[in-house]
Formats: sequence, C-alpha cells, structure tokens
Amino acid sequence: MAWRGGQLASKLVLSRMLDETYPVEVRRHITLLTAARTCANGCYRFAPPFLAAIARGVGVSLNDIGVALAIAELAGLLSPLTARWVDHLHRRTAMTAGLLGVGAGTLLAATSQGLVWFATALVVLSQSKVMFDLGLGSWIADHVAYDRRSRVVGLTETSWALGLLVGVSVMGLVTAAAGWRAGYLTGAVAVITLAVVVRRCLPDDPDDPGSTGLGDPDDPDSTGLGIVPSGTGPGTLAVPVARPHRAAPTGAAVGLGGWIVVAGAVGLMGASQSLFVTFGSWLEDNFAFSAAGIAVVVFGIGLGELLASITSARRTDAWGKEWSVAMGALMMVPASAGLALWNDHLAVGLAFLAVAIAGFEFAIVSALAIGSQLVAGSPARGLALMIGGGTLGRAVAAVIATHAYDRYGIGWPAVMCAVGAAIAAALMLTARHLNHHPSP
Repeated sequence: MAWRGGQLASKLVLSRMLDETYPVEVRRHITLLTAARTCANGCYRFAPPFLAAIARGVGVSLNDIGVALAIAELAGLLSPLTARWVDHLHRRTAMTAGLLGVGAGTLLAATSQGLVWFATALVVLSQSKVMFDLGLGSWIADHVAYDRRSRVVGLTETSWALGLLVGVSVMGLVTAAAGWRAGYLTGAVAVITLAVVVRRCLPDDPDDPGSTGLGDPDDPDSTGLGIVPSGTGPGTLAVPVARPHRAAPTGAAVGLGGWIVVAGAVGLMGASQSLFVTFGSWLEDNFAFSAAGIAVVVFGIGLGELLASITSARRTDAWGKEWSVAMGALMMVPASAGLALWNDHLAVGLAFLAVAIAGFEFAIVSALAIGSQLVAGSPARGLALMIGGGTLGRAVAAVIATHAYDRYGIGWPAVMCAVGAAIAAALMLTARHLNHHPSP
C-alpha cells in the first residue's frame, strides 16, 4: 500500500546522514517529508522557466504573466497570519492541509482560462506551500536544538533543488510532449498522493506545550538574535528525544538583528527571482530552445542546487549561519554580473547562471535555520517573517525583471540580481556583527 511504501522510504536515504544523536522521529520521517516537499516545490517552481509558453497559452504577454506571478508572491505577505494558525494546529495537520492546497492550486493552474484565473491559482498554490513549509519548519524546531538544526534543515531543503532537478524537469518533459497544462496535472497528482502518504505515516505531535530545547539553557540569549527562548529544555544535549514537545507560542519581539535578517531575505529572494523569471525566455528567444531543451537546462541547474543544499547541510552549523548566507550571496554577485556581460554566449551564460543559482541555494538554505529562531517559542512565526520578506522581494523583482527583459533582454535582470545579492550579503554580515558584538 502507498503509506507502507512511504514508511519504508522514510527510513532510507537521508536518514543515513543523521547519526543516532538526532531524534528517532526525525531520522524515521525525514526522507518522506523531503519527498513531499520536493513535489510541492516542483509545482511551485514550474511556472518561471516556462513563463513564455504559459503566457501564450493564457493569451497574454510575458510582462502580464509576470504581474500574475507578482500577485501570487505578494500573497506571501499573509504568511505571518498563516503562521498564527499553524501555531495552533498539529504539525501533521498543517503539512497535510498544505499539500492538499498545493494540489488544488496546481489543478486550478492547469485549467486556467485567463490571467485572473491563473493568478488566483498561483495564490492558492503559493500560500498552501507556505502552510506546509511552516508546518515542516516548526516540526523540525520541535525536535532539534538550534545549534544542530542546520543539518536537518539543509537535508530537507534538498527538496528545493530536487523540485527543480526532478519535479520541474519531469513536468517540463511532459510539457514538451503534451503542453504545460499536462505538466501541471502531473505535478498535482504527485503532490496529492504524497499528502495521503504523509497523513498515514507521520504520527501527530502531542498537544501539551513544552520545551523544544531551543538555545542553551545556561545562556538565555544563545540564539544570537537578541531574543530570549521561552523554554529551558535540553537545548545542547546531543541525545535522541523520545517524546518531543511543542514550545508554547509567545508574544516575544524580534530583535534588531532579526529584522536585519528579514531585510536580507528581501534582497536575496529578489535577486534570485530576477533570474528565475527570465532565464527560460532568454534561452527560448536567444537560442531557440524548446520546452524539452529548457527542461534539460533546469535539470543541470537542479544538480548544482542539490550540491549547494548538501554543502549547507554539512557546513553551515560549523561555519556560522549568517556568514554562510553572506558567502552564498557573494557568489551570486560576480556570476550574475558575468551573465549580464556575456549573455550572447550560450555556454558562458549558462555557466554563470548555474553558479549564481547555486550560490543562492546555499545562502537560502543556510538562512532558514535562522528564520526558525527569530521569534522565541514560535518557529512558525519566525519562518513566516522570513518567508514574507522573501516573497515581497520576489514580487517586486518579478514585475521589474520581466518588464526589463521585454525591453532590454536578460542583461538588466542579471544586474538586478547582482545588486540584490550584494545588499543581502552586506545585511547578513551586519546581523552577524550585531549578534556577536551586542550593544551594552
């Protein structure tokens, strides 16, 4: 049966990268949850590389479809409200509802007959994915101490790369054979199936609030973000947790370092969006790429993202989270500048594109563990602030980048990427300085 297969798969692959000091529940289910998020991410990431084909199918211009994408991204500003709801739901319930919502949004996109319909589908899809992501991030925060969390977050974040590498590539090949609507239908079937498997396999979390083991019990400001954890649990104990507890939501404020991190997410996500919404059109317009050809490029970019995610999982806790985000962002700057200068050369342009996107992947995976700690006792709210900031950056970039591409080609969107990444790096280094040298 499907859920028994899911139980078997959840014990394999990624669990081997976590030793026995990590909680049993995390090792048992990390592969299943990563697979579910891979399907959701594939549906979410399908539109940007194929915007030109979708625009033709809906009967609008690339600039118009960019506005629809921006509207969907702006819906991400509702993430803090979604987080308050998630805080009062069981994690399994939030994740299952999110996956079903992604499936519904994907089906709406597949059947859309106009710009408003398509934009509505993207809003449903993106906000449902936010619910799943918040549920997953909170589930990880419930089980894993902050100083060891980046490894688990990094492993689950391989789903972002796999969503492109596997999900979008498969959907792209279906698009080449039967059209973009069939591509969306393929994604919808996959994500709804995984919603059923998650519901059947994942045990629900206990109702009683308690400590998550956030931070160091001997250091009330061990988060490094100017906030004080509400619990005093086994934060630094590297032992399996037999029965994890959820932290009680608090009204704790976000410190200055936390708001700077959110601002950094705005710049980082806006920078990446400038390339994501234009590179497919660039390949089609400048080099006559078909949907199948774009799918092949997406597969290659996905490989680079996967390597970046795994590197973050292995190194970010040791290197430092803010410093790792800044390093990834700084990789994007010369790479996107190179794409702006040499976009007439396919091989050189693709190489620069791959480096820029890999740098972004390393940066954003490293940043997510910070997000789960922005608000004491409420990992969903902290993640929602970062997601909300990121979606604002993506929304603005989607409109400006598609408009700039229509008039000037990919050169100016690539410049936008370089500027946004440089700003993100500077903000993350500022946050790091504040966190390590707080004012008296």
